[in-house]
Amino acid sequence: MTDDLPHPLRSDAQVNRERILEAARALFRAEGLNVPMREIARHAEVGPATLYRHFATKQALVTAAFADQLRACRDIVDAACADPDPWRGFRTVVEKVCELHARDRGFTEAFMSTLPGADVAAVTESSAYQFKAVDALARRAKDAGRLRPDFTLDDLVLMLMANKGIHAPSPTLQANASRRFAGFVIQAFEACPHRTALPPAVTFERYESLGGPPGR
Repeated sequence: MTDDLPHPLRSDAQVNRERILEAARALFRAEGLNVPMREIARHAEVGPATLYRHFATKQALVTAAFADQLRACRDIVDAACADPDPWRGFRTVVEKVCELHARDRGFTEAFMSTLPGADVAAVTESSAYQFKAVDALARRAKDAGRLRPDFTLDDLVLMLMANKGIHAPSPTLQANASRRFAGFVIQAFEACPHRTALPPAVTFERYESLGGPPGR
């Protein structure tokens, strides 16, 4: 009988696969998805043939590299949609998704990617599911009178694009800046803003020689 069960990778092959994924995540995080496959292979210290043996296309590599983030993003949306308070759930989506995307520039590109081919089905399917779920959550928040009636999903895409533009010299500063940005966004989305306190302001290095940012 033919054994049709999948065989585990040999230990050396598994090590190479993990090195490729680690290099891809680091480069995608720093430079976005336009990093050439040969550059990823060089950083992983493997030959291009080894890279393509594990990931036949760049799309397949993108999907594998961001599998954890896709699961985390879906968990955030599922938990928010299960919240009996739709406005609190919506705020949770904005806060946590902004922070998740701020930590990884490449993930935002992958999440909204239109790369062709079946290999990115996991990315595009997950993105479509989450936008559909957030759309339903937004309708509930509107019906509750908490989310401004002219909000559309395009505003959520705009938020992610703007959040992606945040650049800071450390992951901690990046997350803090994204958290404050999310605070502004939530107030902009609210139908009747209560002007609750924002997360702490973030001081970027480029202001330090001027004695701090304007207004301090």
